[in-house]
Amino acid sequence: MNRMPIALWALTLASFGIGTTELVPMGLLPTIAEDLKVSLFAAGLLITGYALGVVIGVPFVSVIFSRISRKNLLLLLVGGFAIGNLLCAWAPNYTFLMIARVICAFMHGTFFGESYVVAAKLAPSGKQTSALALVSLGLTLSTVLGAPLGTYLGLAYNWRMPFYVIAGIGVIAFMAIALLLPGVKQEQVASLRKQFGVLRRPQVLLALMMTVFGIGGVFTVLTYITPMLEQITGVSSHGVSAILLIYGIGTLVGNIVGAKLADRWLLPTLLGALIVLAVVLTSLTFTIHNPIAAIITIFIWGGSAFASIPPLQMHILEKASDAPQFASGLNVAAFNMGNALGAFLGGIVIENPSLHLSALPWVAALVTFVGVFLTLVSLRID
Repeated sequence: MNRMPIALWALTLASFGIGTTELVPMGLLPTIAEDLKVSLFAAGLLITGYALGVVIGVPFVSVIFSRISRKNLLLLLVGGFAIGNLLCAWAPNYTFLMIARVICAFMHGTFFGESYVVAAKLAPSGKQTSALALVSLGLTLSTVLGAPLGTYLGLAYNWRMPFYVIAGIGVIAFMAIALLLPGVKQEQVASLRKQFGVLRRPQVLLALMMTVFGIGGVFTVLTYITPMLEQITGVSSHGVSAILLIYGIGTLVGNIVGAKLADRWLLPTLLGALIVLAVVLTSLTFTIHNPIAAIITIFIWGGSAFASIPPLQMHILEKASDAPQFASGLNVAAFNMGNALGAFLGGIVIENPSLHLSALPWVAALVTFVGVFLTLVSLRID
């Protein structure tokens, strides 16, 4: 039987903790701002700083530690992530907390870059994309469970409590990787020039831009989904939480289905997922006004969004096979750039007096259609 190696579940646990670290401050910004005596805007920069740390950290960490074994590098990254969360929990002031967040962010991109490469190598024949989806399942669960539970802990006890818990998850993941993951050699380490040289390849640049615009469309709406549901759909705050859980279930389904299809048809699966995503975001312009229609649309939205992630990751591994961990890490950075792009565009829309929250879905669809166009170009080049 072609079962997935149990070692991949250790990577899934680590990805759950790292994903939760990125997201959990979103629900605790007012509490953090009040405790550290900073503005809400300054507290929000803790999220922006993290995203930028991921982007900067990928080439920096990947190059410095490119010659140690992948298992040891993963242990170093997960250990650094656990320590970074402890520093967040102990932060006596805002500056210390920002530095601790950046330390965590530096671990983030390279961890996913390395773990995806390891997952593809350990996977049974023909199951590489499914293996990537198993690791990214932790990231999906961090959205569905990690962030809401972290917010609950922070509000029920103290904003520092979630960081203690995440640090504990990091310690458990560290031990699991140490015990379960076999040694995976760095067969031929690409030189620094060769690693950065992959950025001269049109297909690699296309793959990164596909990620930026595909994910950018998602976050154009997702960043502001709570006020949309409350002000347009007329849903209560408790109802919003339930609908976001439905979105999370959709992401789980999409992650699994997208991976299985991509194992057989990689780029067609990616193209199909992005087309469905763009159409669904367009339809949200109309369905957001009806609670039942909005729930159905949001479920399909979550599924199509996360169905695109495994093939996006596998595609860039194929196009940069001689520097896979570097390119894979860059794709994680591109994901964060898409996050920042979407939130920025959404902010411009809602600040524009001639537009409104209801304009967000069609703007998001336009962003996603750019990703569809780039995927078509990639198919044509192939």
